[in-house]
Amino acid sequence: MTVGDYINNVRQTLRNPISIDLMFLFIVMLLIMLGLIILSSASSSISENISGSPFYYLNRQIVAVIIGLISGLFCFFLPMHFWKQLGPFLLIVGITLLILVLVPGIGSEVNGSTRWIRVAGIINVQVSDPARLCIMIYVAGYLVRRNKQLREGFVGFLRPMIVLGIASLLLLMETDFGATAVLLVTVLSMLLVAGARIRDFVLFLIATSSALAILLQFFPYAMRRFTGFLNPWDKDVVFDSGYQLTQSLIAIGRGEWFGVGLGNSVQKLFYLPEAHTDFIFAVFSEEFGLLGSIALIVLFFLLIWRIFRLAIRSAKADRFFEAYLCIGAGTWIALQVLINLGVSMGALPTKGLTLPLISYGRSSIIMTIVTLSILLRIYHEVCLLYTSPSPRDGLLSRMPSSA
Repeated sequence: MTVGDYINNVRQTLRNPISIDLMFLFIVMLLIMLGLIILSSASSSISENISGSPFYYLNRQIVAVIIGLISGLFCFFLPMHFWKQLGPFLLIVGITLLILVLVPGIGSEVNGSTRWIRVAGIINVQVSDPARLCIMIYVAGYLVRRNKQLREGFVGFLRPMIVLGIASLLLLMETDFGATAVLLVTVLSMLLVAGARIRDFVLFLIATSSALAILLQFFPYAMRRFTGFLNPWDKDVVFDSGYQLTQSLIAIGRGEWFGVGLGNSVQKLFYLPEAHTDFIFAVFSEEFGLLGSIALIVLFFLLIWRIFRLAIRSAKADRFFEAYLCIGAGTWIALQVLINLGVSMGALPTKGLTLPLISYGRSSIIMTIVTLSILLRIYHEVCLLYTSPSPRDGLLSRMPSSA
């Protein structure tokens, strides 16, 4: 697509009334604002220790939000057929990023994991974020092109599994177990909704479970994390693999019903590691209490509900590429929220996943905003081209007509 083509797309979009899901947009902006507010508190101590300014991480996050909003606005004016045609190229981009981060001198190692590429010496990009979106777009296009093969034979199921296997292996080499789990479940959910045979899933899950059980034996660090959450108060792990979890539970417990107030968290004062990233929910619970935490969870629930509702509307309008992409995005956000909250509350082992739109992470929030902007574009196109549902196999046959 040339610059002239893009300008023509912008003009064509502006000629028609722009349809925006206002509730969706309001929830997203509210979550971003809440994220900046709690980040200003959770990161104040570590920011001052690093740079002398309590707003060091907050300022960087604000810049990332602005970049994300500009990028999202740019993506909003790209028609969905462009993303569909770009799928194979984006797959190559995503796999290439996952390979480049493993190349010495290109990938940056932080806390024993090589997950970042430093761009222009300014920003560290966690490659799993753009790679996930690239793979989701490719898989959504594949499910439209090869839906019949997917539903009738194992070969149609195997092809995306090969792509998923390569991406998962590269993520495991980065020791990014959380991103691997999210990518696996996201792609599998898209395949399931598209009509893949259950027996293919069973065979894949058996093979995957066996492979993960073997791989855990070669990663003692992951095994300690996996077993440490079972009893983090045990004297053998309380100051080792269970330390983060015990401090997180203390923070959540201190919040009680109404919290200790914004900025009054004690655990953020170097007691809770990664208080501004992976465990920001613990600080949020400490400062806003149980009622504030429930309100935050409700906001995420409403956001995910709007995404899946958009998937249903897209399917009814015969926009199956858009519907599969919505399913992938909704599953990704829902799973990442679930894992982050589960880790903070001791229900799941530590995975190193951020809370979308809330935690500090510049590449994470940029890619999340870009993804949500693409969903807004889907809403706009579906509103313009909405038609009655047609009898098709796959996604539509599995969805309730009343939604």
